[in-house]
Amino acid sequence: MKSIDITKAAETDYEEVRHFYHSLIDCLIPEQCYVCWKKDVYPSPEFLRSSIDHGDLYFCRDGERMAGAMVLNHEYNVSYSNYQWQTAADDSELLIVHALGVHSDFTGKGFAKAMVQKAIDIARETNMKAIRLDVIAGNIPAERLYQGFGFQHVASLQMYYEDTGWADFNLYEYVL
Repeated sequence: MKSIDITKAAETDYEEVRHFYHSLIDCLIPEQCYVCWKKDVYPSPEFLRSSIDHGDLYFCRDGERMAGAMVLNHEYNVSYSNYQWQTAADDSELLIVHALGVHSDFTGKGFAKAMVQKAIDIARETNMKAIRLDVIAGNIPAERLYQGFGFQHVASLQMYYEDTGWADFNLYEYVL
């Protein structure tokens, strides 16, 4: 398998990143995927710009086309605070995965696995105690991906996001 290069997005990548997420949303089939992302709601332009400005947005390509993207930071849904996680950690000791997506044209080629591995590598390099994330209930491909890396399902909660409203989410944690 070829090596997949994952790069931090720069300000000049904003339009391409936004277009990537719009294209990804266009190819989502509700009956086959439970991702409820909506153009310019999630991920919002403000979220993308802020993530790029803070050095938190990463992407990968297949040739000239963007194949996948994700955001890694220390921010999380307020509902995370309502759960007793496996690992006690300050916010600065946690890496949270957001908006990890791979365009359907590139599924099955290792891009999602490479991105999760990159998140784990970054967490180790920066001495994080854990990686946390949430997956909307029913998104089985995402759950299998994370479980395959050793992420543990720690809770199922109702949480509110602008794109989903109140919905059931599964919380995952990878202890480092």
